[in-house]
Amino acid sequence: MSLGDVGRLLRRRWLVILLPTLAAFGLSVAFVHVVAPRYTAEAKLLLESRDSALTRLQQDRGELPQPIDEQAVASQVQVVMSRDIAREAIKRLGLVGNPEFDPMVQGVGGLQQVLVMLGLAQNPLDREPVDRVLEKYYERLLVYPAGKSRILTVEFRSKDPELAARAANLISDLYLSSLAAAKVDTARYASTWLGSNIDTLRSRVAEAEGKVEAFRARNGLIGSGGTTNQPLAAQQLAELSTQLTQARAAQADAAAKAKLIREMMKDGRGFEIPDVANNELIRRLVEQRIGLKAQLALEARTLLPQHPRMKELRAQLEGLETQIRAAADRAVRTLENDARIAGSRVESLQATVDGQRGVVAKANGDEVELRALEREAKAQREQLESYLGRFREAAARDAASAAPADARVVSRAVVPDLPSFPKKLPIILFSTVIAFLFAIGGVVAKALLAGDPPGRGRGRPPLRRPEAEPMPDAPFVAAPVAAPAMPAAASAALAPEPAPTAEPIPVVAPTPPAAAPAVAQAPAPAVPLPFEARYDLDVLVARLDAVETAGGGRRVLLVGTGDEADLDGLARSLGRAAALHGRALMVRLDGPSGARPGLTDLVAGRADFMTVIQPDAGPRLNLIGRGTGPAEALVAGHDALGLTFDALGEAYDWVIACLGGGFEAETGPLVSALAAWMDAVVIASNAEADDPRLVGLFDTAEAAGVPEVIVAQDRAAAEVAMPSYPLRRTA
Repeated sequence: MSLGDVGRLLRRRWLVILLPTLAAFGLSVAFVHVVAPRYTAEAKLLLESRDSALTRLQQDRGELPQPIDEQAVASQVQVVMSRDIAREAIKRLGLVGNPEFDPMVQGVGGLQQVLVMLGLAQNPLDREPVDRVLEKYYERLLVYPAGKSRILTVEFRSKDPELAARAANLISDLYLSSLAAAKVDTARYASTWLGSNIDTLRSRVAEAEGKVEAFRARNGLIGSGGTTNQPLAAQQLAELSTQLTQARAAQADAAAKAKLIREMMKDGRGFEIPDVANNELIRRLVEQRIGLKAQLALEARTLLPQHPRMKELRAQLEGLETQIRAAADRAVRTLENDARIAGSRVESLQATVDGQRGVVAKANGDEVELRALEREAKAQREQLESYLGRFREAAARDAASAAPADARVVSRAVVPDLPSFPKKLPIILFSTVIAFLFAIGGVVAKALLAGDPPGRGRGRPPLRRPEAEPMPDAPFVAAPVAAPAMPAAASAALAPEPAPTAEPIPVVAPTPPAAAPAVAQAPAPAVPLPFEARYDLDVLVARLDAVETAGGGRRVLLVGTGDEADLDGLARSLGRAAALHGRALMVRLDGPSGARPGLTDLVAGRADFMTVIQPDAGPRLNLIGRGTGPAEALVAGHDALGLTFDALGEAYDWVIACLGGGFEAETGPLVSALAAWMDAVVIASNAEADDPRLVGLFDTAEAAGVPEVIVAQDRAAAEVAMPSYPLRRTA
């Protein structure tokens, strides 16, 4: 049925279409005027944390509040629709006894009474009044988030607009109150729990600190009370070590001075030593010696050396020298005595330090246990201080106004002026249009089912297809399928040589059942079909065109298994048919190696695309030959082969590679190498579906990962129709 037929049919059946449309229009108008209007009021809530820096916990004051995600918003939707809020809202709104919400206001119906008596329904009088209203309440309540925001919309529908607005606002207030009450309950529970645990912690802290002090006193680990708070034994050891170091320094200093003075006395330079030169006795003796030397020099001017006066002066001078040396020796001995005294002190201090080390070593072992007790006491003390701080904060937040709800009303519901249901104009238009379309559909469907489309020889008997005389002994021959439609110029250029046509089968009238059986006629001789008609190229091209590609043009591998003429004919026909759908390229690998460069040279890098691509019949069909190299080069250069076909797929809409000898063993690797880069593989074979060679070739193509594998049969060579079952593998 064409569009013109449909138009004529609708004009002829206009009354059948108009009546349902008018009926739907009238019913919709009556409906929107009879049904009671319902009003919808909405309130909007914003979910956000309302804790300020003053009301937040001390450990959370430096952190930002946690963001509210979509899951939290969805959870709050369920909180608004909770039964606790619903029961409280029903009580405050007085919905029990409202005919719109309470079904028991009008009493129990007769049918429901029968169902209750039979035990098939529950007696509504056995339920609580609030529970009876819950079902209607949830039908009229709608809570949903506004998009992906943190806004909750609370909608309530009712026949009374004031009730709808009051219910939406009341539900919002109850929700905020429930959030605030939940936070207060949490704070109250925390303060109660902390208060019950603080007394226990206090006793545990006192017990732990008592153990520390008792252990310290029992083991003599009394601290000095200074800033270091070290044990007394350790401090004594430190002081003794300091004194020992000082004594050793004094001993070494005295011994060094005594040794140096004695050596200088031997050299006659004893008076250069500060300790000797600063001696008062030696200073007076030196002064007397200087005076005697001056007097001796004065007397030597008048007296001879052997004069008694000169001898007396020299004797006095020698006595002074002796006294000076004796005084220097006494100073040296004094320093040596000081060195010996310092050595004795060093030995005494060393013995004391060694003894103190043993005391400290024993105290260190006790110190380890003491530190463990102190750590335990410190942990208990810190826990107690933490509990005390949290208890004070929880007690401060226990007030009803100290914990604001994490939401606020951003838009309160107002009394709606217009009803939300029914929408009069949309309902009337929608019902009228739907009835109009259904009426048209019914008229057209009835005409199609009746098989009597208008304008097609009304009043004439239906035509019958001619029936051929039965041929009992003739084999079944597949009927040819028409080739795809091509332009006139292309059809003339691609048409094969005219072939002799077969005599048509005579058309006879059908023989009645009682008539004698007709004489069998000899079947007409099979006529060779042209290559364009041997294969159903319409179906083949459509199936190839439906295969999904990874991008670029469509790449098809055509594998022949029969003689070369069959493959060549299918290849040429498929290439010309593909050229009608876009730019096409034929890659002929079914011929021998030639002198002209081709695909093997392109893959090996010995030629470029401009050299190997040749024009073929038609401006949209090009050709690439096999080339001068062996076919094994394509298998070896797997990556280069893929890059080549990718480049060809970008330049052409169809890339068709032809390969012969598919049943030969040496062709298998080449089929695998080529099929890996193809979108589909077409096997041109007249073999049986369970032929092992065909099954092997099919498996080889599938193993290469090609999305689609198609088997095409030459209808001119087939004497019987191909089986309808798919290709199968034999055992």
